[in-house]
Amino acid sequence: MRTRRDWLLQQLGITQWTLRRPAVLRGEVAVTLPGRIRLLLVAEAPPPLDHPLVVDVALSMTLTPAQLYGVTPLQVMMLSDNVRCHCWWLGLEALRDFEGMSSFHTPLLEALSRDADAKRELWRRISDDEYYITAAAGRSHHSLTH
Repeated sequence: MRTRRDWLLQQLGITQWTLRRPAVLRGEVAVTLPGRIRLLLVAEAPPPLDHPLVVDVALSMTLTPAQLYGVTPLQVMMLSDNVRCHCWWLGLEALRDFEGMSSFHTPLLEALSRDADAKRELWRRISDDEYYITAAAGRSHHSLTH
């Protein structure tokens, strides 16, 4: 049901804007990352950080489980632009990148575990970016260029 005010605004050609996610203003979906986090696992339902494949990926990137953090796509979009984390998009295309950090996508963890080609591509990507990934994780001040 429209109010008189809504009708008058429409007659004047004024478009009313409504917030799509008003909870953001109340801080309900805001995400603050601990400073130790170096790899974000982005998925509709982030995987357990102790999953064997997640642990293997972390080790190959010289990261500890404490440096991993699971977030949803909505949460990653709410992060500040100055976040310095690599992003592993599981079952999703990358929605954003953080400047100078690696971003890669794979199928969901369950499908990735069964797909040898996808795992090979993941390991290739990690090994291609190894110097930059470990540098960004704190060993040096070089940055990724892709």
